[in-house]
Amino acid sequence: MSRFHAAIAEQIWDMKYRFKEADGTPIDGSVEDSWRRIARALAEVETDPAKWEAEFYAALEGFKFLPAGRITAGAGTGRSVTLFNCFVMGAIPDTMEGIFTGLKEAALTMQQGGGIGYDFSTIRPRGAEVKGVAADASGPLSFMDVWDAMCRTIMSAGSRRGAMMATMRCDHPDIEAFIEAKKDPARLRMFNLSVLVTDPFMAAVKSDGPWELTFAGRVYKTVPARDLWNKIMRNTFDFAEPGVIFIDRINTMNNLGYVETIAATNPCGEQPLPPYGACLLGSINLPTLVTGAFEPHSTMDMKALDHLVRVAVRAMDNVVDASRFPLPEQAAEAKAKRRIGLGVTGLADALLMLGLRYGSEEAAKLTEIWMHAIARSAYLASVDLAKEKGAFPLFDAKGFLASGNMQQMDKDVRDAIAKHGIRNALLTSVAPTGTISLYAGNVSSGIEPVFAYAYTRKVLQKDGSRTEEEVVDYAVRLWREKHGDAPLPDHFVNAQTLPPLDHVRMQAAAQKWVDSSISKTINCPVDISFDDFKEVYMAAWDQGCKGCTTYRPNDVTGSVLTVSETQTAPAAAQPVTGGEVVYLSEPLDRPAALEGNTYKVKWPGSEHALYITINDIVIAGHRRPFEVFINSKNMEHFAWTVALTRMISAVFRRGGDISFVVEELKAVFDPRGGAWMDGRYIPSILAAIGGVIERHLIDIGFIAGEGLGLKTDPKAEVMRVGEAPRGKACPSCGSYDLRMVEGCLTCGSCGHSKCG
Repeated sequence: MSRFHAAIAEQIWDMKYRFKEADGTPIDGSVEDSWRRIARALAEVETDPAKWEAEFYAALEGFKFLPAGRITAGAGTGRSVTLFNCFVMGAIPDTMEGIFTGLKEAALTMQQGGGIGYDFSTIRPRGAEVKGVAADASGPLSFMDVWDAMCRTIMSAGSRRGAMMATMRCDHPDIEAFIEAKKDPARLRMFNLSVLVTDPFMAAVKSDGPWELTFAGRVYKTVPARDLWNKIMRNTFDFAEPGVIFIDRINTMNNLGYVETIAATNPCGEQPLPPYGACLLGSINLPTLVTGAFEPHSTMDMKALDHLVRVAVRAMDNVVDASRFPLPEQAAEAKAKRRIGLGVTGLADALLMLGLRYGSEEAAKLTEIWMHAIARSAYLASVDLAKEKGAFPLFDAKGFLASGNMQQMDKDVRDAIAKHGIRNALLTSVAPTGTISLYAGNVSSGIEPVFAYAYTRKVLQKDGSRTEEEVVDYAVRLWREKHGDAPLPDHFVNAQTLPPLDHVRMQAAAQKWVDSSISKTINCPVDISFDDFKEVYMAAWDQGCKGCTTYRPNDVTGSVLTVSETQTAPAAAQPVTGGEVVYLSEPLDRPAALEGNTYKVKWPGSEHALYITINDIVIAGHRRPFEVFINSKNMEHFAWTVALTRMISAVFRRGGDISFVVEELKAVFDPRGGAWMDGRYIPSILAAIGGVIERHLIDIGFIAGEGLGLKTDPKAEVMRVGEAPRGKACPSCGSYDLRMVEGCLTCGSCGHSKCG
């Protein structure tokens, strides 16, 4: 009997986490096999592997403890992949050699499946003198463009695509250009951007004082602090970026402040990290620990929570030793500090099951109690590990206990650390859990509110027929099991109806007992006033958050999901219905014969032309692209053209909206320069290939000639809730169910996430 609560959960397991042979033959016969594989791999470093394999399996069973996706997919497979999610790379030296060494390290890290974060504040501003070459510096944003191009070309391990975070200090001379970089929707698309905001800057904003933009001791410009703050606010209001990171608060609260200075975070922001730092993530699935759901006596089983946290800490500590690392510097950093990030998922569902409205003062107080209990159990578990296996190598009791974070910790915990040391320098974090949450039965993600309580999903089968299924939130499913079709109670609120300041209240409540940080997105209505929008960020600062990320629908990134629910209760709490998602359940088989066209591309400077053949398949009377071949007499391009055609053809055969392939190819630029073709500047030969594919898609009616946003093929039909969405389609399944969750653009239908 399947352990999965929904078909989508089993499909995500099969697609992302199930161990298979290279040819796709399953090795994990069931999800229990996956749990056993993970448990066995993480117990191998123990002196009593059998005992701890049983303990780890019990924690994994029933989706109670959810290791991050890289652990779930990679542990025990023998594959050369990292089990760590993301990395902050080394500080970028302000030299050409150092910059491109950093680029190489980033590429190697992303190749093994790790997202990366970088602080670009170390690069001299645009126009600064470059001694010895009689030239002016091009500035950090020009090098960010190079990083962005690199990221486009590298696919992370498995089906994950690379993600990057770029930060810049609020006093860097190029900060204004950094703030406005995302005004251009085609620029820096592989980056999340955040401004490193300091305590003195916030003081200057509040007092309306001046603010100096400096580099290497030189003041380049003085601006009113409030004007700079308003520029940050205006751009994130209009374009959803940049985010804000309160960097001084992060360093003040850091347990390791005596040996490191943090200037960047991983791509989703939940792990502020030093150079070569890595985030190791896992989550406690809170709804699985609630007893008596929707009854007057419902409660969180605190004893079970304590035990589960202690087992999870031990399992995650073992990952440090079991994992591979892209770079030796990353391995050394991880083993010297043994930092882990244990968090939660399903918080909103757990609160609903106890009859509490997410965002209320009562819910915030209970969240703080739960997070305190988790932190306390985690720290005591790490002390026990230190007694058994030794403290982390860089542990210094005086420095560790002097941090702002440890000053608020319980006295008995501090005393235990002073006496015995601690195994892990930092222990808690709240990470994005979009895909993992779907896999665990569609529990609410991280500490986010429920996004939609239910929606209908249609799956296109290989024969062209469609099946339909409902995807239901975990708490709603339990409610229906107890109460049938009775209307959902008034305390069922969701992300569309929740006031932004209620989001802040919940983030602040959780942050108090999280020693790293929290990945959370505060959804704002499109009609929120600019003054009210700014108040969200000031409230986050005033209430002790370490950062703030908002999402307001806009013309550049679009409306991630438009929901037609009313603002009144209880109608606001009714299931979202009428949506439609269509994607292929399996790749299409190739018929014996296909129709298609061949296009000739003559690239200036190349002796031989490229011949691009695109073949189509007809399903239920509709034509869609099926495969691509690229041929040329120029053997110099043979390897990459074969790789490119195989990748594009594989994407075509998955169905759904595949026009993103055109978008990606056309955005690639060649650092050696492009060429003029047919009166238009084409930035690279790959962009020329993208243009050919686009022309073909228009000719066969798969996309409208007016632009990629208008799909005409019924096989690319999308989820529609209320009005047609203005945002982009999911590159994995073609659904328009993309939503900003914990700083990451995540598909609610298939679980695809930009930052993984």
